[in-house]
Amino acid sequence: MAKAMIRQQRKTKAALSRRCTAALLATFLAFFSCSSIDCPVEHTVRTVYAFYTADLQADTLKDTLFIVSHRTNGSDTTLLNGGIKLTAFQLPIGYANPEDTLFFRFRKNGQWVTDTLWLKKENIPHFESVDCSASFFHELTAVRATRHAIDSVTINDHSVTYDPNTEHIRLFLSHRH
Repeated sequence: MAKAMIRQQRKTKAALSRRCTAALLATFLAFFSCSSIDCPVEHTVRTVYAFYTADLQADTLKDTLFIVSHRTNGSDTTLLNGGIKLTAFQLPIGYANPEDTLFFRFRKNGQWVTDTLWLKKENIPHFESVDCSASFFHELTAVRATRHAIDSVTINDHSVTYDPNTEHIRLFLSHRH
């Protein structure tokens, strides 16, 4: 009987030891099992716009600029509120539709002039790791605008990613602005 009790105590200690080892191993793995992929600190995908003169020199906007966009639910949202003396600016790019519609409102000497800009793009899901939030990159395919204050618009770089230094769209203003 005594030998049976000793055997049972040994089995209990061994089982307890295995459970403790398993718990420690699980804690260790949970604590140190982070992905080796570093998620980007700034993971906002934005389109960079810049103003240019007809001879491809950087230009400074003399007017005050407001930019509004339509949301998919039908409401409007302000993307740029009262930009003054801009040479370049960044705007978020939508991923719900294949084309963004932006309304550029210029105010000069108390007068309003509005241009509409349409930006077609392909939305490309971008995945780095399960530890990182999902995002969309974009491939710009076409751009056009009305011609009230904007004389013309061109795509400089078609690929929109996390890089905030890549200039995507060039805006050429009419000589009146």
